[in-house]
Amino acid sequence: MESVCAERVRVMIVDDHPVVRDGVATSLSGSRALEVVGYAESGTEAIRVAAVARPDVILLDLRLRDVLAPEIIGDLLAAAPKSRVVLFTAYPEHAAVQAAVDAGAVGVLVKDARRNDLVHAVLVVARDGRLPGQPDSEQGSVITPREYDVLRRVAMGQSNPEIAEGMFISRNTVKSYLQNALYKLGARNRVEAIAKARELGLL
Repeated sequence: MESVCAERVRVMIVDDHPVVRDGVATSLSGSRALEVVGYAESGTEAIRVAAVARPDVILLDLRLRDVLAPEIIGDLLAAAPKSRVVLFTAYPEHAAVQAAVDAGAVGVLVKDARRNDLVHAVLVVARDGRLPGQPDSEQGSVITPREYDVLRRVAMGQSNPEIAEGMFISRNTVKSYLQNALYKLGARNRVEAIAKARELGLL
């Protein structure tokens, strides 16, 4: 497959563990079809680097030091519109994976993937735009990115008016997102929703 690539696929690695970043970079650099063009260890840095590097594929860790992947995928794609975001995680069953797919991720790769599988997956994403056999974006299967954002702000102690102002939406919309999140989590109130979200690893 590498021999048919006229130009090398540009890859960016986003992970807050240096050992992981270095290991992935070494694995990818061994392929003549791939070129690592950027690194980042936080969500804020990832957006800045993506805007400059304009990678074809972004390998994004699900949980960074400052943010979960669903929160920044939209900003990454705005900064580098032609990039494809692939979740790169040790927890493919994490409750936030579906929210990340809903936000625009085109596939999920586990961190214990073999080098050949990793290289192949990146090349497939660059060629086809997504990985086959991956979860599809499906509203309602897990809380959506917007519902997650509301829930995250609730966990931070923000009131509905503060959330509405911060997200540039109406108070009624905040209430609707929160009610949907409570229903999907099987929670009766905010406190219970936060507790259940933490149990699932969402917060």
